Amino acid sequence: MRKLLAGPAAKPALFLLCLLPLAWLVYAAWADRLGANPAEALVRATGDWTLRSLCLVLAVTPLRVISATPQLARFRRMLGLFVFFYGVLHLLSYAWFDMGFDVPEIVRDIFKRPFILVGFAALVLLLLLAATSFNRAIKRLGARRWQALHRSVYAAALLALLHFFWMRAGKNDFGEVAVYAVVVALLLGWRVARRWRKG
Repeated sequence: MRKLLAGPAAKPALFLLCLLPLAWLVYAAWADRLGANPAEALVRATGDWTLRSLCLVLAVTPLRVISATPQLARFRRMLGLFVFFYGVLHLLSYAWFDMGFDVPEIVRDIFKRPFILVGFAALVLLLLLAATSFNRAIKRLGARRWQALHRSVYAAALLALLHFFWMRAGKNDFGEVAVYAVVVALLLGWRVARRWRKG
């Protein structure tokens, strides 16, 4: 397994896997398989995949440490960029289907509805992380400042979870929210416990 993860085909394979949700959504839209409200389905699905990708990024380090598989670290950057990619698709879906790309109305809506403001704040953090995910940014910022900045992925995860919670609160549908909350709590709790053990 470690040889496969370290091999040259691993990253292209992961890239294609990360595109599968988008491929399915494009096909489902073309084949009219998104249900009675395709626009809402696309907005919701892109948001779901943003949160799932974020959980996957947060899981890389625990999996790497627990399984003693350092090769997993080489996939973290690509997974992080896909989090931002699906987050942008989520924003564009909302801006197009809900707001018709009416920029002044979008700005008003962001500040009028707290759950959209929280989601937008999470995307801004993801933008900062995506823009500084390259080696040149690490050299320019320095390793310490770069690591400090990229710890804001935890804040992005909590904001995304709050966005999801508020969105579902209007429908009293908390089942999925609880699942994501448990996953994020376990992943962040593992990090806190590990840092506490290190002193």
